[in-house]
Amino acid sequence: MDLILASASPRRQQMLRDLGVSFKIHSPDIDEGRLRGEPASVYVSRLAREKAECIVAKTRKTPESGDWAVLAADTVVIYEKLVLGKPNDVEDAVRMLRRLSGRTHEVVTAFYWSGARGGKVRAAAGHARTKVTFADMPVEFWKWYVSTGEPMDKAGAYAAQGIGMSFIERVSGSYANVVGLPLSQVLASFRKIFDGDLREHCAATK
Repeated sequence: MDLILASASPRRQQMLRDLGVSFKIHSPDIDEGRLRGEPASVYVSRLAREKAECIVAKTRKTPESGDWAVLAADTVVIYEKLVLGKPNDVEDAVRMLRRLSGRTHEVVTAFYWSGARGGKVRAAAGHARTKVTFADMPVEFWKWYVSTGEPMDKAGAYAAQGIGMSFIERVSGSYANVVGLPLSQVLASFRKIFDGDLREHCAATK
């Protein structure tokens, strides 16, 4: 099966590599702006679907293209109904981190499968929610953290698997979701719609 990851995220790419699957990478080009009054869960679900649809169109995949699957995802951080995506600049990143310091927020990741098997179209959507609590750190620490460059391409301006481990006090729910992809749900969804295990269909050759 031809597996395509519709994401430029190094974290998501590494998570699939760690599973030992073979895949191609295509970065979707869509408008990621949030619609007026759009709930956060609807927002990330829409972006995940639109990313997948963008890559399906870009690669010209059809049910007649053989067996294939496109995986897309989008992650946001939510604090008191405020949706935090990737920071616009250094100042924005520091503002986000100061807002989250010493408090609990929610990480929501939506994913979307689009594909075909046996000449039939397959599609499925899902999402995961995880609560994350930060230690209360001084502003000097947040400025230093931002200066490392780690937060600049991540929702909420932090990486759970990097330096971020030094200030995350508690995680309630899927840790993989905070990294960028709720793997257990993603794999279960694949099994359900493609009638088999992801590794079985897309095992990397050695």
